[in-house]
Amino acid sequence: MTSISLTAAAGEKSRAAFESARQLMPGGVNSPARAFGAVGGTPLFIDHAKGPHLFDIDGNRYLDYIGSWGPMILGHAQDEVIDAITAAASRGTSYGAPTEAESVLAQQIIDAVGSIEKVRLVNSGTEATMSAIRVARGATGREKVIKFAGNYHGHVDSLLVAAGSSAATLGTPDSPGVTAGASRDTIVLRYNDVDAIGQCFADHPGQIAAVIMEPVVGNMGCVPASEAFMKEVRRLTADDGCVLIFDEVMTGFRLAYGGAQERYGITPDMTTLGKIVGGGMPLGAYGGRKDIMDQVLPAGKVFQAGTLSGNPVAVAAGSKTLEILKRQPPYEQLERLGKKLADGLDAAATSAEIPHQVQQVGSMMTLFFHDQPVNSWDDADQCDRDRFAKYFWGMIGQGVYMPCSQFEALFFSRTHTEAMIDQTIEAAQQVLAAIASD
Repeated sequence: MTSISLTAAAGEKSRAAFESARQLMPGGVNSPARAFGAVGGTPLFIDHAKGPHLFDIDGNRYLDYIGSWGPMILGHAQDEVIDAITAAASRGTSYGAPTEAESVLAQQIIDAVGSIEKVRLVNSGTEATMSAIRVARGATGREKVIKFAGNYHGHVDSLLVAAGSSAATLGTPDSPGVTAGASRDTIVLRYNDVDAIGQCFADHPGQIAAVIMEPVVGNMGCVPASEAFMKEVRRLTADDGCVLIFDEVMTGFRLAYGGAQERYGITPDMTTLGKIVGGGMPLGAYGGRKDIMDQVLPAGKVFQAGTLSGNPVAVAAGSKTLEILKRQPPYEQLERLGKKLADGLDAAATSAEIPHQVQQVGSMMTLFFHDQPVNSWDDADQCDRDRFAKYFWGMIGQGVYMPCSQFEALFFSRTHTEAMIDQTIEAAQQVLAAIASD
């Protein structure tokens, strides 16, 4: 067997670029995960991408399982999407005024996502979740919000909170700069804990404005909600008159054209979107029932605005992406390849006698270095981070770019082929065998 390196090995140009970037930006990056803090070493600096591949500035090619953390379901630099972006940019990059293209994209979203009767376009998933929480509070006249440990909803102050030692606790700030007041009305519960959410509603009747949740979590690894948990959350929120928000920034248009809510048959009151809905450009959206969305200014009194919301270039990319996904649905292919990859990673880790779990929903999955199923953040937190770091760098050495954290789901695109999945499984077999003997 070819010798497998399990240590960090970025190229010379990437190392030099990172040293330069560190003098200019905090940590040398514009988003923390890119600094490779969870796996050590120097991040790879990307020069360009096409289809299923990334190319770094040192001239290396990688089979990409990040897809810009989810948006690139059609593959990188898809020709029709690039043409749409180019055509839109040639007419002007921003107007600060309405366009018909915004209505086209809004109609596409409404037609696709069952819970959305009206929608507002914004600039990111974070902005979508922040706005949805505000609208839910305005619509209900209530203040408290329930979120679940391990669910990430962007860097919204009131949602950047950590769970306490009890099953249900008022959140405490999880970042300097987030005040106790900002998180005072946020309740953090254990994900997939049916009893805890029931008790919380019993303790706070008529006080909860919203429950926000990822139906399939991607930021503690791939962790789906159980059917019993989703159904109970839907029942409790409906009975109490609070707003159920599905954060489908990752899962929207990824797990089905209508998102996780289509896949699981659970309809929330509001939905937040990002990533795929912008086709790789900065665009998010939030929407829901008409009576809720009509609370938003200028129809109602809840304030939300944005100079670049509905940006014509981003709208063009998102609209073309959704058009292609509807015209040429990739979901059967993604399901088939997802199962093939999950089975292959599971077999490779089993052969190497490494404790593990592979959890997969469609084209999202995670190889957890943990011997028990992962259903909550408490479970995920027990994973072997050191082994994951070796796995990450071992796969990089084999030309396969996996997420740079144990707690990030991988994504793949319709441009990934069966041969590429086989290549990935073969690489994993070699890397995991090397880890077992390390």
